[in-house]
Amino acid sequence: MLILVRHGRTEANASGLLLGRADPPLDAHGVEQAAAVAAVLGSPERVVSSPLLRTRSTADGLGAQVELDDRWVELSYGDWEGRPVRDVSGDTWRQWASDATFAPPGGESIAALGERVRAACDDLVDAATGSDVVVVSHVSPIKAAVAWVLGVPDEVAWHLYLAPASITRIGFNGSRRVLVSYNETGHLTGGARA
Repeated sequence: MLILVRHGRTEANASGLLLGRADPPLDAHGVEQAAAVAAVLGSPERVVSSPLLRTRSTADGLGAQVELDDRWVELSYGDWEGRPVRDVSGDTWRQWASDATFAPPGGESIAALGERVRAACDDLVDAATGSDVVVVSHVSPIKAAVAWVLGVPDEVAWHLYLAPASITRIGFNGSRRVLVSYNETGHLTGGARA
């Protein structure tokens, strides 16, 4: 099974900022969330992580050697890094949601992110067919992996909510990929707070 974990909360997440490639640590609540993830997932044989601190900190509690893979890094918001989400105009959000090739100035498009995440998923299929592989990543790459498993366009990301420290599970039945669960948060104390 391919088990996708969104990192625990950071202060920037709690403040509603476009975090992207910025590299803040987990806040105190995020550290608690990472511990809850570790408690429910135990010690998987293989753990892959985005290289950013918030994902590595979440992955470190899983008790396995962590492999870093740049393909699981968050979407680049370019010049918008650290900008409050509320400061992006409604017209811009509509353009972004309707055009997978749209990218913030100096940033990355949803289509480019989807391409790199699909390649990363393809590379893990054999390993995840025989045992559990945990990937600790970010909101946008996990949504792209869900689009991959469902065989739908990358724009589906705009219709999905994914909580910090949530768990998503993808199974394999022969050549068929199956979304087993999405946005599991029952392991988190205090619910799915941002």
